[in-house]
Amino acid sequence: MTEKPKLGVYICHCGINIASTVDVEAVTEFAKGLPNVIVARNYAYMCSDPGQLLIKNDIKEEGVNRVVVASCSPRMHEPTFRKALQEAGLNPFFLEMANIREHCSWVHGDREEATAKARRLVAAAVAKVRQLEPLEEREVDAEPAALVIGGGIAGIQAALDIADAGFKVYLVEKTPSVGGRMAQLDKTFPTLDCSACILTPKMVDTASHPNIQLMTYSEVEEVSGYIGNFDVKVRKKARYVDFDKCTGCGECAAACRMANRIPNEFDAGMGKRSAIYLPFPQAVPAKYTIDPENCLYLTRGKCGKGPKCAEVCRAGAINFEQQDEIVEFKVGAIVVATGFDVFEARKKPEYGYADYPNVITGLEMERLVSASGPTGGQIKIKVEDEEIVPKEIAFIQCVGSRDKSVGNEYCSRVCCMYTAKQAHLVKDKIPDANVRVYYMDVRAFGKGFEEFYDRVRREGIHYIRGNPSEIFKRGSKLVIKVEDTLTATPMEDEVDLVVLAVGLEPRQDVRKIIDLLRLSQSPDLFFLEAHPKLRPVDTATDGVFLAGCCQGPKDIPDTVAQAKGAASSAMIPLARGKVKIGAQVATVNENTCRGCGFCVEICPYSAIELVAVNRFGHPVQVARVNEALCKGCGSCSAGCLSDSIQPKSFRDRQILPQIAALGVMR
Repeated sequence: MTEKPKLGVYICHCGINIASTVDVEAVTEFAKGLPNVIVARNYAYMCSDPGQLLIKNDIKEEGVNRVVVASCSPRMHEPTFRKALQEAGLNPFFLEMANIREHCSWVHGDREEATAKARRLVAAAVAKVRQLEPLEEREVDAEPAALVIGGGIAGIQAALDIADAGFKVYLVEKTPSVGGRMAQLDKTFPTLDCSACILTPKMVDTASHPNIQLMTYSEVEEVSGYIGNFDVKVRKKARYVDFDKCTGCGECAAACRMANRIPNEFDAGMGKRSAIYLPFPQAVPAKYTIDPENCLYLTRGKCGKGPKCAEVCRAGAINFEQQDEIVEFKVGAIVVATGFDVFEARKKPEYGYADYPNVITGLEMERLVSASGPTGGQIKIKVEDEEIVPKEIAFIQCVGSRDKSVGNEYCSRVCCMYTAKQAHLVKDKIPDANVRVYYMDVRAFGKGFEEFYDRVRREGIHYIRGNPSEIFKRGSKLVIKVEDTLTATPMEDEVDLVVLAVGLEPRQDVRKIIDLLRLSQSPDLFFLEAHPKLRPVDTATDGVFLAGCCQGPKDIPDTVAQAKGAASSAMIPLARGKVKIGAQVATVNENTCRGCGFCVEICPYSAIELVAVNRFGHPVQVARVNEALCKGCGSCSAGCLSDSIQPKSFRDRQILPQIAALGVMR
């Protein structure tokens, strides 16, 4: 026999967040008169220990067996109150929360209106909680291994931390070497440490760590399963070079008939490489790769009398018969560290990036000043077929950031400081250069950033507040049209070189990761975290975590910090060895299911399948839910043609009284 509902209703003041707009005492008195309510109380902070103790004591002493908490969003504190119920010996799913903060006090200025709405929300919660059923969470075993997607500094740090804890890590990087964007940098701000000097040891550690299986030049093809039990398929692309035989000597690249004819991606297209190449001198692994899109033998079937790379390779490592390989494995958690793309400067045609060779991006300047770059660290540009050392140099900030016209309203966070760093390096290499920076605002927010910004200005870098409107050519010079907004003075500035401080954008292939892992995007189109404050590295997909700039623009210290946080979160299910499966999942009435398969099509988590069952002596197909995959979103219930599938705790018999209560109180 079902126990008679005995309800406790608890109204939170939330300091003044709720109490300043809602008459909490009046709502409490109202709650006392609702059906089956035996206790109604209010407290300043219900989520605090004393607030939770009120609930626990009433469960033990007053016999409360259903709880309504009227406070903030359940997204914030539903786990908190469920835990309180469980500690008091009550099923944690006998809880309903009424959101009288975000849905009420924060959106209404009129106290009477807000209080009346709070009453309706509490009445609706009471109507629903009376119909709730006890649910139980299940546990399944977790595979003690992790997948890290992306081999930049975020992926490297996350992989090393998880591996150091004793777990197997599969680190998948789509390019031939780990290192990511950080490998392209010359120095790091504000300390001016050598980027390669910091990064290379970590790259080497990643390749040599006994718990890390490094899979470069590879892409994740398929991910199925759920937290603790993800099944992964990775495509290892053919390098056409035997990985074990290659010694990294480089003779093949020197002999290649396409030597120094293909734009080098690592040098942002400023340098050239061969069709067989090592991405950069410190690449890990130090193995050559043949570019199938530019290799004459692979594209045309012939390369002179024969491939010269194969002729000169003394190790016999060249293998044009090599095929892609599919590798399958199982992991318990996934860290996404896929990084970013830089803003495409051609989207701002007024700056002439596509028209003038002496308008370059910040990333191209990084490669110019780097000792491993195409000019050996010398700042040289071509002006009218003549190579010169520029003496008049201008930096333009916020190109592709804080700009509604290109759809990027966010600040990219790193541009102000990498511009200051590059301006310093220019002054260091060309002491008599006249360097100026055009800016909207300087955001030097990090540790040591403001001090570095002050140092750069003391070195003679001239900062001009203004957003240039146009760049055009006059003779051999570039002319920048701009207004100094501090003095309201229009200006025309003649320079030899313009450096555009391009911002950070989500990767162009972001859609593939979204489809693979069922992730969401925030309005800026970076991956969306589960909660910006309380769960900044989690995603809506349990067991999948975010690290680095795939979640939003950030500098190297913040990227490493988030990578360590993602690694720590990923290790929780691996260390426990078991994971909990949510209880509020969809369930199918197989006696009424028509087997139409519509729910299978619309389920965003691929949690439903059609199975054959025997009904009244006849084989039929019905829908069945994989509870480990189901998130209880309700899409299936909304689309079911026979009303046969409903999420637990959100059944019609629970929702309809809630709606009715809202109508009665209107």
